[in-house]
Amino acid sequence: MLIPREEYLNRLIALKDKQIIKVVTGVRRCGKSKLLELYQQWLLAQGVEEDQIISINFEDLDFEALTDYRELHAYLKARLAKGKMTYIFLDEIQNVAEFPKVVDSLYLKDHIDLYITGSNAHMLSSEIATLISGRYMQIEMLPLSFKEYMISTGDTNDRGTKYLDYLQNSSFPYTLELKDQPDEIRNYLEGLYNTIVIKDIMNRKKITDPNMLKSILKFVFDSIGSPLSSKKIADTMTSAGRKIDARTVEKYLAALTESYIVYQAKRYSIKGKQHLKTLEKYYVVDIGLRLMLIGSRQPDAGHILENIVYLELLRRGYDVYVGKVDEFEVDFVAQNSKGTKYFQVALSVRDEKTLARELIASASAKALDKCFLMVRTSFLLFTLVSAEGESRVTPVSRRFCRRSGGRGRR
Repeated sequence: MLIPREEYLNRLIALKDKQIIKVVTGVRRCGKSKLLELYQQWLLAQGVEEDQIISINFEDLDFEALTDYRELHAYLKARLAKGKMTYIFLDEIQNVAEFPKVVDSLYLKDHIDLYITGSNAHMLSSEIATLISGRYMQIEMLPLSFKEYMISTGDTNDRGTKYLDYLQNSSFPYTLELKDQPDEIRNYLEGLYNTIVIKDIMNRKKITDPNMLKSILKFVFDSIGSPLSSKKIADTMTSAGRKIDARTVEKYLAALTESYIVYQAKRYSIKGKQHLKTLEKYYVVDIGLRLMLIGSRQPDAGHILENIVYLELLRRGYDVYVGKVDEFEVDFVAQNSKGTKYFQVALSVRDEKTLARELIASASAKALDKCFLMVRTSFLLFTLVSAEGESRVTPVSRRFCRRSGGRGRR
């Protein structure tokens, strides 16, 4: 099943023939290869000829010899279309040692439109980014949004049931092929988890204790939406008889975020307009993957909703932080080139005290026209997190903002 990923596809189309390297990154199996396939089909439909397209997936054994950067460069150079634009697609390029040399060389040539993908943020580490600095644009890809999931099922009705399926069955595209096969979905997610842990983390980071890595990942998965520190995790592991220091935990957390299996949301001082260095929050790339690893936690519904909203804000192109203003917390500070917005997320605000608690922090931000309260109801959630431009979020009003007690669990 080739699932339309229109938002990502349109971003590639907008960059067609621009002299800039297009870099698509994201967790394994989120749909990067299929996106390139969709784009190639679009190019052919626009009149581009097949000999103008060169496509290589470096996880295909047929191309193993090309993981040597000299062989790759020679292979590509021999196949450039003369006098016409050549569209080059290099999928999972992190498997090529010293690939920036190839990319940089191709960039210098005329009539080349270059697209690369990778499943590990290390490919854009400071050292590599320096080599191609100013020459690339990154498109960060995620698994299916709820909107994409709904469309892919062929039925946009019964949103409540579909939302539960979306959480339980996973947002990874291939799981749609395994509809009504929960055991097969679990097996697929277990295989995906093992691939990420072994290929993208343990092998690349030379980590030799898979059990400790899994313990830390489970701890992070179980703590989505809660403030965390390396020391807190280290102390918890040590008290459970698994001694580890904070510095090693930091190394593990960096490896997890580089593999895109978890995302780190740093804290941001709204008044001071600066990033804070402690007690960041973490969110998981897919709730189904979390359920597979740690099981269901009924009280987690509020944090799961927060996780879904966080990912949706990323999809919409925001840099997302956790806001701090005085003693209050704003769930998300979302920034882009157009400005800053503030979001509070609550599972329910039927209780007046809960409503007041959620709105106080937004009022403290002193930018009420840019503050939004996001609540799960049978209608609001799905419109809110799935359809761009259809948000039914209510702007925060001053009449709700009266002082109350501290934040409790949602």
